[in-house]
Amino acid sequence: MHDSSISRFIPRLLRESTPWVVARETRRSLGRLREAEVFGDKVRLRPHGTARGRALLSYFTGPHRVMERDGVLGNVPSHDLESVLIARALMDLGFIVDVIHWRNHWFEPDGPYDFLIDVRHNLERLAPKVGRDCVKIFHIDVCHILFQNAAESRRLLDLQRRRGVTLAPRRFEFPNLGIEHADIATVLGNGFTMGTYRYAGKPMVPVPILPAGDPAWPEGKDFDACRKRFLWFGSGGLVRKGLDLVLEAFARLPEFHLTVCGPLDGDPDFVRAFRKELFETPNIRSTGWVDTGSDAFADICRNSLALVYPSCAEGQCGGVITTMQAGVIPVVSRESGVDVDGFGMVPATCSVDDLVEAVETIAQLPAARLEEMARAARDHALRHHRPRHFLDRYRCVISRFVDHRNEASAVVRAAAQSRPRSPMPFQAYGHAIGVG
Repeated sequence: MHDSSISRFIPRLLRESTPWVVARETRRSLGRLREAEVFGDKVRLRPHGTARGRALLSYFTGPHRVMERDGVLGNVPSHDLESVLIARALMDLGFIVDVIHWRNHWFEPDGPYDFLIDVRHNLERLAPKVGRDCVKIFHIDVCHILFQNAAESRRLLDLQRRRGVTLAPRRFEFPNLGIEHADIATVLGNGFTMGTYRYAGKPMVPVPILPAGDPAWPEGKDFDACRKRFLWFGSGGLVRKGLDLVLEAFARLPEFHLTVCGPLDGDPDFVRAFRKELFETPNIRSTGWVDTGSDAFADICRNSLALVYPSCAEGQCGGVITTMQAGVIPVVSRESGVDVDGFGMVPATCSVDDLVEAVETIAQLPAARLEEMARAARDHALRHHRPRHFLDRYRCVISRFVDHRNEASAVVRAAAQSRPRSPMPFQAYGHAIGVG
């Protein structure tokens, strides 16, 4: 037997041997047990009165368990509140709601459902198992994963070319097919976000992201005094969210001040690459993560004119909405998922040069105009991004399906029988319920 044949034969022999198989299956089983312990099983929620059907929600289970135990949520991430409000909308319309964690990939339905709502991979897995007449809703909280991965890669490549350093991607995800298996999508985002999903030809309904906490207007804010003070506020994925570009811009603007609020300890490679800007540049202060309900966050917002947030890929950034509510003017990319016409600024590009120009331009505006923009930003957040707005929009989407169930189901079944692989059945479905 030749050496090359031996090199191919031995690994196959090891793989097929009993110890190898036992070890592999044991590892997989332990992994599943750990996941089950972390993500738990389903939570069942019942409406008041007689139920009219069942719904399956694949999002977050933790906040529902907190509600069962304590009756209140407190200051939680926006996605936790979204999960509770989606379930609330379904229960308000008379549906029993089974909630599973979006990373629960072992759950098997025990019968048909009227609605299936998912945020990542469970929709494509469960769609064939929930019944032919089940309405499948893909809840979009990020731009399309293929776009997101490509955008982050471009940012990392640009960084490598600018500074001669290679950083690892922090927010890569395996692409899902949720939009392709859905009847309709609800979208946290703007036209840019929805544009990354239009290829699928499915109806999409925008829903408002919620702020983290409930920041108050900063009474006594002096817009003349803070016109040269700016903020970067974001979560993980620092290069994707443009922190590297913002740091380089403010390193060129020594007369301007930047406060950086974000999880720096979660990205040590980034911190090493930008240690000078983060900790050794006099006009840049790095605080790490700051609780949005804290006095420290309120003080930062009171003393900051604008948020500079040149993200390259979002669904809709909750941090932008949170700081807007706190009276901070948004200077953001369109890719942030927030449209800021009338009260913010969108740089021409996310280059360092254009960020420098945007910062200098907004800082030169009269104090009265700056206060007007800040108040308009807060007013927009309060008029469009409150829990009742999210709940009303979701309740409206679901109720349209309920009200037009027979008509819409007939349209879908007839179209599916004639062209089972065409996107037209879902376009017809959206038309039947009055959305598109």
